[in-house]
Amino acid sequence: QVQLVESGGGLVQAGGSLRLSCAASGSIISINTMGWYRRAPGKQRELVATITSSSSTDYADSVKGRFTISRDNVKNTVHLQMNSLKPEDTAVYYCNADGAYRSGYYERTLFASWGQGTQVTVSS
Repeated sequence: QVQLVESGGGLVQAGGSLRLSCAASGSIISINTMGWYRRAPGKQRELVATITSSSSTDYADSVKGRFTISRDNVKNTVHLQMNSLKPEDTAVYYCNADGAYRSGYYERTLFASWGQGTQVTVSS
């Protein structure tokens, strides 16, 4: 199994910054795409940003120019630097990753895992 643990959420005023981090652990062989999603109150979960193993990135239009996603392939971590935060960025942010882990001596199993979520609240 692969576990994802997020950190870095909190309360910030509009215009401020936060940095989210997510660490993947387990018998990981490789991680393909890592990403951040969010769910605001009363809304469905939506993509915020993703990054591939070759560092190709994709962002939701609403965060382009304000958020930056990055990853460390050695430490199996992904980060989300959030600048110029707005009240509408308030949500629970979830880390996601997919790849393969070692499930036995000769066995390899694919995984797609989610973190437990971290609350980001932006006050106006």
